[in-house]
Amino acid sequence: MAKVLEMIFETEEGKSATIAVENPKNPIHVNTVKLAMEQVIAGNAFISASGGFVGVKGARLVERNVEDLELN
Repeated sequence: MAKVLEMIFETEEGKSATIAVENPKNPIHVNTVKLAMEQVIAGNAFISASGGFVGVKGARLVERNVEDLELN
């Protein structure tokens, strides 16, 4: 099962920008994710098409199952 942590930020233009982290370290703690997001904002580490990151909008853990089908 593939896991992705999606961190969703508000940009300077009021839009959303997402950073996805594949296979995040378990266990995932809400406070740790929030702190990491605040550090990304404070460090001006990323700029999106709609400007820099100015706020924390949300985060989610996405899990999906992938099953390859054998086509013989």
